[in-house]
Amino acid sequence: MISISNERGLLQRISIGPHTLHSDVPVELGGTGAAAEPHDLFDAALGACKALTVALYARHKGLPLEGMDVRVSRDDSEERQGIYRLAVELTLHGALDDAQRQQLLRIADKCPVHKLMTSSEVRVATRLDGVAP
Repeated sequence: MISISNERGLLQRISIGPHTLHSDVPVELGGTGAAAEPHDLFDAALGACKALTVALYARHKGLPLEGMDVRVSRDDSEERQGIYRLAVELTLHGALDDAQRQQLLRIADKCPVHKLMTSSEVRVATRLDGVAP
């Protein structure tokens, strides 16, 4: 379970098991800008999932992947119309041939978060604590 609690102002403490993250909004929206905003965390989840999926696959297949860099950029100019675009760029390090690089690119799109974002119907139920749904 993930729990979020207000730390101060708009800064939120996110607890995920033994891990702690923070989220905030930019100064122009009344925050301190001390932590990533929720959209950044959403986008980062995709990038991290792709990196982990590629690394695990390469390790399983014995591919010479020595590391990678992942950059995620977003175009949220049409978010209010229901379109949120993410562009992910992978930089693969290691003595990989073109076929292996293309194979890892295909695998990146099979990460669970990518699938969740692109082919799942996500239903969110929000309720007040102590109030039956």
